[in-house]
Amino acid sequence: MTDSNDTEQDRGKVLLDIARGAIAEALGASPRPRPRLDWLNEPGATFVTLTQHGELRGCIGSLQAHRPLGEDVWHNARAAAFDDPRFAPLQEDELGITRCEVSLLSPAEAMTFSDEQDALAQLRPGIDGVIFEYGRYRSTFLPQVWEQLPDPRQFMTHLKRKAGLPDSFWDTNVRLSRYTVSKWRE
Repeated sequence: MTDSNDTEQDRGKVLLDIARGAIAEALGASPRPRPRLDWLNEPGATFVTLTQHGELRGCIGSLQAHRPLGEDVWHNARAAAFDDPRFAPLQEDELGITRCEVSLLSPAEAMTFSDEQDALAQLRPGIDGVIFEYGRYRSTFLPQVWEQLPDPRQFMTHLKRKAGLPDSFWDTNVRLSRYTVSKWRE
């Protein structure tokens, strides 16, 4: 019997293999059979992040579980490689230098706060992924973003900027939710 750490590592390897296989197939490689494991059929919300030499090359994901986990990774890997509007579509000669990371999100939990300062005080750097919502404006940062933006105020400023709002923006109708992730990196 394997312990839970081995199980998590095994699951991560499977998810990373699905992500890489989806991208390779889209670039012309022969399709590989997808693993048939029960847990891959359970609903799951994931983000697939691609990097090259430690720099972001694409990141697309789902904030809510709306399809089977294996399918979510497969679709998000392709979207990160070819549909992230911040980058040109991945080319075949880039695949060898591209590293995949899969983040499996917990269900998001709405935060309750009285003002921005209260919200900032509740954030857990390095632990929380955050969803920022105001009307039609929406953005999120995975917990990994805390590595580049360790200060809660700076994290929130960039989250607002990503949503298309001014750095100093705040309104009583702002909604914040947080989630955690399990992540695996090649």
